[in-house]
Amino acid sequence: MDLYESIVNRKAKISLIGLGYVGLPIAVAFAKRAEVIGFDVDRAKIELYRSGIDPTGEAGDAAVKNSTVEFTADPARLKEAKFHIVAVPTPVNADHTPDLSAVKSASRILGEYLTPGSIVVYESTVYPGVTEEICMPILEESSGLTCGVDFKVGYSPERINPGDKVHRLENIVKIVSGMDEETRDIIAKVYELVVQAGVYKAESIRVAEAAKVIENCQRDINIAFMNELSIIFNMMGIDTKAVLEAAGTKWNFLPFTPGLVGGHCIGVDPYYLTYKAEAMGYHSQVILAGRQINDSMGKYVAENTVKRMIKANKQIQGAKVAIMGVTFKENCPDVRNTKVVDIIKELAEYGITVTVCDPVADARSLQRDYKLTLAPLEAIKGMDAVVFAVAHDAFRSLSLADVRAMLCPGSCCCLDETAAARSADAAAPSAGGCVLIDVKGIFDRREAEKMGFLYWRL
Repeated sequence: MDLYESIVNRKAKISLIGLGYVGLPIAVAFAKRAEVIGFDVDRAKIELYRSGIDPTGEAGDAAVKNSTVEFTADPARLKEAKFHIVAVPTPVNADHTPDLSAVKSASRILGEYLTPGSIVVYESTVYPGVTEEICMPILEESSGLTCGVDFKVGYSPERINPGDKVHRLENIVKIVSGMDEETRDIIAKVYELVVQAGVYKAESIRVAEAAKVIENCQRDINIAFMNELSIIFNMMGIDTKAVLEAAGTKWNFLPFTPGLVGGHCIGVDPYYLTYKAEAMGYHSQVILAGRQINDSMGKYVAENTVKRMIKANKQIQGAKVAIMGVTFKENCPDVRNTKVVDIIKELAEYGITVTVCDPVADARSLQRDYKLTLAPLEAIKGMDAVVFAVAHDAFRSLSLADVRAMLCPGSCCCLDETAAARSADAAAPSAGGCVLIDVKGIFDRREAEKMGFLYWRL
């Protein structure tokens, strides 16, 4: 009986090493078809999963509670499995060089309990060569086994999109690769148990690694272009969203929009590719130019917030600003590498008191990683400016009247809706007291200006 048959017949187990936004949904999905061990070094996280609580929001509390995944923080349990999937984070250091500490540590831990006949599949995003040049030697050294003889290795890049309820593991084509054709075929058959969209067999591990990293490079560059357009059009006094809506009527115009590029993928992966390119003697031009633009957008938003506050005759030193949303994307609790923090830090440099409100964010991670605490929505009162940094559904449900109630009483040029209606055809005031920074364009600009808001968006 081969490994695939053993897994299907529940004679061999699958292990997931790393149970975050990527690993958890994979573990839950495989548990419907096989015996699964879910391992993570974070004991607090394991206890949450055992209690039926999903802090990532990716699988959902009910799915975790009803799952047969054997959640554990004991690495010795890994020796019970024969098919191992490593899905740990691969962030960057402060100098933008790859931080491979988690994937190295996971390889070392797994190697200690690796048994002959096993297959190890890496899902963590890396630059081409990491799986074979870094991870494989660690597995061999830690296990005392020989790769290619005692165990095999493959790579299948994760394509989880946190917070996305439409594009899920099951309906996204999965790239698979292996150190040889036999290994690749077994890995493909195993993933086909849960991926209804099917698999794509890459010709090598390095090709699969490269394919993953350029997926996010492409998005990063396109968003950087939109951000640069936003800067240019802002200088011209042209609304960028209006321009994109007009240009979008052409059939082949790509629907990208300006914004803050954070998270563990788009804002990180390009640095993995440029790092490897630098090591080989090539200095990236386009990729790093895009990164420079996107990494500067938090500061750019903060500067424009201060400019609007000055125009509204606000005293900057000691002013109060509410930041609405701190996660790296909408409807997702993930705060890793969020660029909203750059807005907060920059505003603090001006002596502004910042209050952060986010009904979705992982408060524990926010406090641990950024030393920030969250305020409830009802506490957002008496602000000199409000910055909607993330387009959560909870914020989209707010009205402009709700936003106005968050600001200093009596500060708007037009506080009466009836008066606003009477002046609907009149030009908006040049400087109102209600400063509304709408990074992602949640609200209607014209309506906001009619109500007396000093409105700005990317």
